[in-house]
Amino acid sequence: MRKRSAAVAAGLGIAAAIAVGGVAVASGDDGDTGVTGAQADEATAAALDATHGGRADSVERDSENGATWEVEVTTEQGRTVDVRLDEHYRLIVIEGDSED
Repeated sequence: MRKRSAAVAAGLGIAAAIAVGGVAVASGDDGDTGVTGAQADEATAAALDATHGGRADSVERDSENGATWEVEVTTEQGRTVDVRLDEHYRLIVIEGDSED
């Protein structure tokens, strides 16, 4: 009975964390580890604002073009782009994803 209660409590804890904190995005095929949490959520929101919507596929720390964040976004038109943001989540550049 104790094991079952612990399993239920753990499942509820995970569900609550997802509901409260949101789910940030995972990793790409190149082995980079995605970033999760409030900062990743802010980067995602800024990237989707810059692309006027779409779906965020991954969020990573980045250093290309002076960026701090890279968010891979699939636009509403189906094009995949990399949105690079500075440490304040301001747009640096939107580039076509080289894997397209």
